[in-house]
Amino acid sequence: MGKWPLLMSGVVMLSVATTTIASAQDQLPGYAQGAEIIQVNSSQDQIDNIGDVVYRQVKSTRSVRQLHMSLLVPRTNELKPAIVYFPGGGFLTAERDKFISMRLALAEAGFVVAAAEYRTIPDIFPAPVLDAKAAVRYLRQHASEYGIDPARIGVLGDSAGGWLAQMMGTTNGDKTFDKGDFPEQSSDVQAVATLYGISDLRSIGEGFPDAIQKVHQSPAVTEALLVNGAAFRDFAGASVTDEPEKALYASPVGHLKGVKPPFLIMHGSNDTLVSPEQSANLYNALKKAGDRAEYVLIEGAEHGDYRWYQPEVITKVTHWFRQALGGPVKSQNPSAADPDASL
Repeated sequence: MGKWPLLMSGVVMLSVATTTIASAQDQLPGYAQGAEIIQVNSSQDQIDNIGDVVYRQVKSTRSVRQLHMSLLVPRTNELKPAIVYFPGGGFLTAERDKFISMRLALAEAGFVVAAAEYRTIPDIFPAPVLDAKAAVRYLRQHASEYGIDPARIGVLGDSAGGWLAQMMGTTNGDKTFDKGDFPEQSSDVQAVATLYGISDLRSIGEGFPDAIQKVHQSPAVTEALLVNGAAFRDFAGASVTDEPEKALYASPVGHLKGVKPPFLIMHGSNDTLVSPEQSANLYNALKKAGDRAEYVLIEGAEHGDYRWYQPEVITKVTHWFRQALGGPVKSQNPSAADPDASL
């Protein structure tokens, strides 16, 4: 019998506590009978999307072409590393809105993420590299506007965009490709991640069947058009094998002298468009030179198939960039963000 008063006392105390909580909720502004009331803890920073930023103007005799980037910017007072994403497209397109899941994951990890278009065929090499260098210089020039740490900028690309990201890393310190605005800013990058990228324009089909090899020997294949241009007037066109020195100079493996930034190289073992040997050869060359490189071969993956959009790949890239560039750090300068921007 002695335990029942204690039990009843506990029931009374629970009832009082529940009544107190309910009473407190009743007093919330906007409360209505039957409303569901939840509490939300702040564990994720807000991310702003800034689209159609003009980072470069390319002027010709009768026209001015604007090149755009879009940015994902975590709204924090921290100094953030940045990543520039260059999209693939066979040297024919540069649709920067690709890989949103990857870019958003990087932004959620604290990076400012820019996705930049660049010139493609019929423009020829070195036009894409000039544009990519200009994109990095633009971010350094405007670093304070986006909360970027100008000392920590990496690049990411897939396929032809992977070629461009590799070119950015292998030409660090080479001013030959620095043309246009903000020449006082460095275009060097501090980390490179490449997905099924092209490292040698002379051998994209290495190890593939003879019919594919014949395609890559054509003056009409896209890498030949990138290097030599289209047939016109008295120029009949040329393949990459016709002028291999030009193709080598337009390839990442043609710029392997000097210290390189860290590389993350990823490729699919079943790639039938860009030979996996492209990535294996680049990895071996970097390691032989004593540079920091990591190579990930995804078993069974094709060129740009669904496997590249899975959490395992996205997490791998995100964690690697955090290791290579570090995370956001507390800034000495408060953010100038508009406090009413979310209204």
